[in-house]
Amino acid sequence: MTGHNREEISEAARLHVLRGLRRGEIRTGFVSAIVNFGVFVDIGGVDGLISVPELTWKHFSHPSEIASVGDELSVEILDVDLDRQRVSLSLKSLLPDPWQEFAATHTRGQSLSGTVTKVIPFGAFIRIADGIEGLLHNAELPEHAADSPESIRREGDVLRVEILDMDLVRRRVALTLPAVPGPPSAGDAQPR
Repeated sequence: MTGHNREEISEAARLHVLRGLRRGEIRTGFVSAIVNFGVFVDIGGVDGLISVPELTWKHFSHPSEIASVGDELSVEILDVDLDRQRVSLSLKSLLPDPWQEFAATHTRGQSLSGTVTKVIPFGAFIRIADGIEGLLHNAELPEHAADSPESIRREGDVLRVEILDMDLVRRRVALTLPAVPGPPSAGDAQPR
């Protein structure tokens, strides 16, 4: 050796790999670590980070629900920071956007089934398609349920809901419960 220690050679090799990476490039690598803020993937001697927002379109609680150490993944390179020697990656960019399909196949007023995924003080989130959750606001519950909305929905319940509104830019769906036909009122009577 010419006086270089092992760390210096590793550093030189790492910089060489980093300089060869290009934004937008697709690489295959192996998951090397999973942390609360994302997943590290070894892409040829350099670990890149897939941050939580770049993992998937779906909702999840922890990155370990999306990948496991040792998994082989194809990822897109989002950014290479040579100064900080960091690589930002995306798995999500290589997956179909569920919102595009949902928008093409669903309309306002459409009725569908969904599963309550989370109950919050002002309503409930309901999974209505893979990767798509809508909000059923308490204001959309029938009058008799206003004081105890938990009587209508609990986590895991399957409900029939109707699309009240879709905001594709903000990626939000407002839901309501379908109207239940009641007995006709005096104003509904048809003349004979």
